Amino acid sequence: MDWEAHAGREERRYADGVARLPDEPDARQKQLVRLAMAATGAGLARLMQGRQAEAAGWLERSAEFFRRSLPDAPPGSWGRLIGAVKARLLAGDTEGARGDARWALEQGPAESGSPIGLYAAVLALLVLGEDENAVALAEGLRREPPEVFPRDVADALAALAAGDADAYREAAGRVLRSFEERDAYLEDIPVADTVLVLEALADARGMPARLSSPLLPG
Repeated sequence: MDWEAHAGREERRYADGVARLPDEPDARQKQLVRLAMAATGAGLARLMQGRQAEAAGWLERSAEFFRRSLPDAPPGSWGRLIGAVKARLLAGDTEGARGDARWALEQGPAESGSPIGLYAAVLALLVLGEDENAVALAEGLRREPPEVFPRDVADALAALAAGDADAYREAAGRVLRSFEERDAYLEDIPVADTVLVLEALADARGMPARLSSPLLPG
């Protein structure tokens, strides 16, 4: 895999987006999301190269742009909360992840009635170590139809909240297989980013699955 080519493409997209950042609020919030996504792509590619410091820099930038995009975003833009928290976890920025998790919960995603809002809330609660509060919300995600929210991810989140290492390991393996079987990836970067996020949460609980795949850093 030519990770340098992937990283270079995303870094050029980022630079082009910064140069064309508009002032009009709606156009600006959309461009900020594009910048966040390009920074995520660059960060993932650098992560796969083992260039941790560069990856962290890009991913932290991604989190900042997701946060900056929210004030002018349409109601229910819960994916931006998820994007910020995930980017911090991928960067290995524990304190930054906790700060963004608190910010995410302040937006009220748990009360949204949206599966994506629930996902944002569960992710934030797990980052903050509020596992007991995450259990019921994670169970709510498990009740969603698989076409609405992936059951494998819901199972992994529920297992993390419950501290069930065996159930987590099995669910995380299924999440990884779902990535290995797909043809499309976030920003066209073939990385199992959700698995990396789950493993960061699992590692904090002393129960990582330690999975191996070409879609994960060596």
